[in-house]
Amino acid sequence: MPPRVGGAAALDLLGAVPVMLEHRGGYDRGMFPGWADADRDGCDTRAEVLRRESRSPVRAAAVRCTIVAGDWLSVYDGLVIDDPSRLEIDHVVSLKEAWDSGAWAWTSDKRAAYANDLSDARTLRAVSVASNRAKGEKDPSNWLPVAEDQCRYLGDWVAIKARWGMSADQSEWGRIRNVLRLRCPELTITPFEAKPVRSSPVPFVGDAATKTSRLAGADVPVTVYFRNCSEVRAAGAAPLRRGDPGYRSRLDGDNDGVACE
Repeated sequence: MPPRVGGAAALDLLGAVPVMLEHRGGYDRGMFPGWADADRDGCDTRAEVLRRESRSPVRAAAVRCTIVAGDWLSVYDGLVIDDPSRLEIDHVVSLKEAWDSGAWAWTSDKRAAYANDLSDARTLRAVSVASNRAKGEKDPSNWLPVAEDQCRYLGDWVAIKARWGMSADQSEWGRIRNVLRLRCPELTITPFEAKPVRSSPVPFVGDAATKTSRLAGADVPVTVYFRNCSEVRAAGAAPLRRGDPGYRSRLDGDNDGVACE
């Protein structure tokens, strides 16, 4: 049984997401399969998400489980939609972002599992076509949904990255940290089962310090290392306080517990 992770503050779980350079190159949409029918009930992943997220019973065509009517709230932009043709199924952490954050090193089976992940409702979301196109492959450093949905969205993003063993780049990690601190300091992540990680991305720096964080009884490796305060500021992580991921006494010149002020 995989360890259960979560039930902890979103900021703490963010600290268990390694800060690393994104992998560049090699991404192709074909590296991830399209919608599958994993349980062979005639409904593919798109239909399963639409059925799960409709606020009223859906109506489906007799052939191929095509959803033709329902009632959905597109949380990215607050639109209420009853026509499924106006909805797309978004990978909250896009396939390109997943690739750059570690999926380049996954097995094909693991990429297939991620592309069609119905085991945790945070991975896939039915949203309006317009909001999904606006989001595209962006991470939270350059796209966020409407203010009313930002806390949930960032909590889901952190949970997905931690669950699947993905990394975050400096700007992404810093923006999430800052928005969580400003808007959602008490946000708690609902527990989830961690996915096995067979291979890891290349660390941000070769001598990155690694420590272990206890989250809901599970040991989660943490790799957050800044060589200097310029890197801290570039990540949007300044100031660093004692106990924050990446804090080191060498960055805290006056030893007051706050580095890179």
